[in-house]
Amino acid sequence: MRNAYALLGLAWLIIIVAGTYAFNRNFTRTGDTAPQNITRSEISTSMATSTLTLRSPAFADNGSMPSRFTCDGDRTVNPELTIGGVPPGTKSLALIMDDPDVPKALHPDGVFEHWILFNIPPSTTAIPENGSVGTVGANGAGKNAYTGPCPPPQYEPSEHRYVFKLYALDTLLALQAEATRADVEKAMSGHIIAETQLVGRYKRK
Repeated sequence: MRNAYALLGLAWLIIIVAGTYAFNRNFTRTGDTAPQNITRSEISTSMATSTLTLRSPAFADNGSMPSRFTCDGDRTVNPELTIGGVPPGTKSLALIMDDPDVPKALHPDGVFEHWILFNIPPSTTAIPENGSVGTVGANGAGKNAYTGPCPPPQYEPSEHRYVFKLYALDTLLALQAEATRADVEKAMSGHIIAETQLVGRYKRK
């Protein structure tokens, strides 16, 4: 009889200890600052995204671009851009400037690439006016150069947006100077640490 009581007591003790361990482990997981379905790298990427900045002393974000950078001036002259907050681990930067308001009668996808830069050194803090850094890719006209805004006035909308997209990458891109936007985006896939953008607007004079 004593052996039976001893075994019963031991069983209850095991149950109590196991229950306490399970409760404490679950409580620890619940209190963790990182949800179990989000990896630490994803959290780091999210934090990095908020630090990368792209600005221009020539125009405010979502503001009008000066005509000197367009076909009403000298469309081969790019505006100055300033870069900040490049996250640790960045091996190169890439810049794509496009116009998402192109009439589909002119371009079926409704987008025209005005400027492609890649393999920009991560230490870069500015792209000078009428200057370049890194490798220049092919714009929508097939030229390795900046080509400024020139929205056709006979189509709506008459004012177009020009989106400068900056990417921080964890690698250099194995591409040549004639690389297109599609080439750059394919090479960047899976390597983007952070990204940001600056929008300018322009309407022909």
